[in-house]
Amino acid sequence: MVGSTIPRRAFGRFLRGLREQAGATLLTAGLQIETSKQTVMRLEDGLATKVSTPQLKELLDLYKVGPQVRAEALELWEEVRQQAKAAKAQGIAKGWWQAYADQYAPHFNHYLRLEEVTNHLTTHQLVLVHGLVQTPKYRRAIIKETHPSMSAVNVERRLELAARRQERLRDNDFRLDVMLSEAVLRHQPGGPPAMIEQLRHLATIGESDNVSIRVIPHSVGMYRGLATLSFSLLEFPDLARHLAEPPVVYTEGSEGALYLEQRDTITRFKDAISEIQRVALSEKDSREFISKIAKEYAT
Repeated sequence: MVGSTIPRRAFGRFLRGLREQAGATLLTAGLQIETSKQTVMRLEDGLATKVSTPQLKELLDLYKVGPQVRAEALELWEEVRQQAKAAKAQGIAKGWWQAYADQYAPHFNHYLRLEEVTNHLTTHQLVLVHGLVQTPKYRRAIIKETHPSMSAVNVERRLELAARRQERLRDNDFRLDVMLSEAVLRHQPGGPPAMIEQLRHLATIGESDNVSIRVIPHSVGMYRGLATLSFSLLEFPDLARHLAEPPVVYTEGSEGALYLEQRDTITRFKDAISEIQRVALSEKDSREFISKIAKEYAT
């Protein structure tokens, strides 16, 4: 997981806990190491900074941590630094997606970082197929509808970005659980030809060991997902020692997105997932359902 931001984010959260336990403000911490409070905030948010090891030691002095916590903090810090060096050496310090930064909204940059390192993504979609399982024709139709004046070059770059994201599906340590409202299968970006291809792709990729595609048919009536709306839950692998990266729920609208991390919020979404899965068709029945609709489009 070279280049991952997850250990850095976990370390930042650990450091924030020490500061808050000590009752120190961001301003006080910044003054202690002769930098701005914004830099300390970036450090605690798991973002890259120019904070040095001597400066980190000064922060630990300010927080009055014990010898054991200090040693652990410095050891973790060294792991984060070594990982950053390895990522820089491989040319992936900023993430491969940065080459396409002009092709997505600013808020999506953080999502791509999380998607790159999650080991379990569960998504519920009411309107469109999730990007990780979209076909090029389907994606192209969405791009042309939402950005009708976009140049052919930029359309192709967006398709390249989508293809790069989908490389995660080749990772056997990554699992994708997709729950689709029947409405997703009935909407027709690109018309019947594009939908036939898209639905066949869903039926095929759903047979992969690490991918699950399940459909909630209209016949179910009201179900929890209609109130929860579309969302994605990203979970992360366990880290060394007691550090952990908590799950994140991502919800997106036409004008922005939300990243939800509060424990009670995550619990509510996990409960919603359980309820949605309870009424969804099985994977086998979903494949048959999807194939049936594809045949309808072909006639």
